[in-house]
Amino acid sequence: MQVQRAFLEVIVDDASIDPPLSGICAGFESGQWRTRQLAKRLFDDVIDFALSYSERQEFNSDTGMLMVGRAMRKIYTSEKYARRGEFGELLLHVALREVFKTETALSKIYFKDGSNETVKGFDAVHIVDNGTGLELWLGEVKFYNRLSSAIRDVVAELHDHIDSEYLRGEFLAVEGKIDRSWKHAPKLLSMIHEDVSLDEIFESITIPVLLTYDSPAVAARVAELSGDPNRGSSDTKEAYRAAFEEEVRKGWGSFVAAGLPRKVRIRLILVPLHLKKDLVDALHERLKLWQEVTA
Repeated sequence: MQVQRAFLEVIVDDASIDPPLSGICAGFESGQWRTRQLAKRLFDDVIDFALSYSERQEFNSDTGMLMVGRAMRKIYTSEKYARRGEFGELLLHVALREVFKTETALSKIYFKDGSNETVKGFDAVHIVDNGTGLELWLGEVKFYNRLSSAIRDVVAELHDHIDSEYLRGEFLAVEGKIDRSWKHAPKLLSMIHEDVSLDEIFESITIPVLLTYDSPAVAARVAELSGDPNRGSSDTKEAYRAAFEEEVRKGWGSFVAAGLPRKVRIRLILVPLHLKKDLVDALHERLKLWQEVTA
């Protein structure tokens, strides 16, 4: 049996600060940041990302290609893809599942009215079963190439999205979309019921905020690897990890300084990239290939 290994490496994991910080890297191979490998890894989770719980239960050797094609077409079919947000949502989904062991409560992309439409609300709706109850993880992502812009835009959304009226509307939408055959459906529906005080619901909510940006630390490492015959040495690896940590902790400081809402638990997840444009191009190329194969 093939063993599934984690693809993403958590270089920084600090739960002692508020909000907790995770710094995640896709790693390097043959002197390059693993752009194409990350694109492949993200699509490995496309069924869980794009299809409903009931559809996923029907996935088998007979239905597999049909359902993969359906999942791929739900992402988008447009050629105007540079500024679309679905790939960021897919990255958030994979990071939550792989690093934080969450379970998908519902696939919001499943409810698109059209393949090129956008879906409002939180970018991920996951849960964590902690043994005594459910934690509801409502994710936000900004798949950007500039961290300052990502912080500016996501902090504004955080304030909007924890507004009582907005949350009640979001919970109402979630209630209508939860697959009743999912084992956690009764408990989650009870937890977010309109008769439950938001003060109580807030105690069970975590908002993971995933931000990407083109990273100077990653770029410096790529430049170093391309010209260093000792690129695999432990000294250079540790120097990169130190530069990476310094960079993401500085990013955490900028995030906190932007003025965060205090009602809910927030977890900051920074994913420094080499070049966002290259990753988007690699993801688009793989998406179109899958769409053609399964057409």
